[in-house]
Amino acid sequence: MNELFDLKEKTIALSGGTGVLGGSIAEYLVQNGARVILLGRSPDKLDAKREALNTISEKSAASYVVDVMKESQLISLREKIRDNHSKIDGLINLAGGNLPGATLQPDQTIFDISLSDTKEVVDLNLFGSVLPTIVLSQLMAEQGKGTIINISSMASKQSITRVLGYSMAKAGIDIFTKWMAEELATKFSDKIRVNAIAPGFFIGNQNRKILINEDGSHTERSKKILAKTPMNRFGDASELNGMVHYLLSEASSFVTGTVYDVDGGFNSFTGV
Repeated sequence: MNELFDLKEKTIALSGGTGVLGGSIAEYLVQNGARVILLGRSPDKLDAKREALNTISEKSAASYVVDVMKESQLISLREKIRDNHSKIDGLINLAGGNLPGATLQPDQTIFDISLSDTKEVVDLNLFGSVLPTIVLSQLMAEQGKGTIINISSMASKQSITRVLGYSMAKAGIDIFTKWMAEELATKFSDKIRVNAIAPGFFIGNQNRKILINEDGSHTERSKKILAKTPMNRFGDASELNGMVHYLLSEASSFVTGTVYDVDGGFNSFTGV
């Protein structure tokens, strides 16, 4: 049983690994014996997170400054991973975010939205996973094995107000996950798997202001979310770790092309 879930010596690359959710996942992986490769645009954040991870387990983390929206940088990264790490067992695409102009305020309509910001949000949240997946999965194709985890959202399942660009991007993530699962398994190896996790509502840096008031109380939007969440609470970052572990391990060896909800029941409940 322990071997079925063993992550020891696996090399896992993460974009967005310095954020709240990604940081929790990175720490969990290191605690369970994996080696982590952090990817991001901020050298300071990467350095700080890498050092913190290496205090948990020496030489367990490496980092590379890379913009996941730049194909040329990703190709260079692929060669660095090949040269410096010899393999990549997993890729977790956590990069994403939103912009003020792409988020409608309660007193606005769709005609007030910034189309340029909306396009930027779609690009980041969709192609910020598409590009690294296609470029880095070439290593997996060469190895004949590997696991990719994309991050979907409840915004891909139902119409959630205010976040049009983010919703469109995450809906794209769902079909991209299924498409890549088929492509890699049928043309390269059944040991290359692609799945996605659709988190429910977790409080992170990008949504804190719209969910939590300055005094720490719940906003009106939070109250609506919790009313539709049977568990009646927000998720804790650590509650994604179990699903990540499962999908990276041999316990999910016959699982690909699937989007898993980790949402406290949000997607299953109509609110009535």
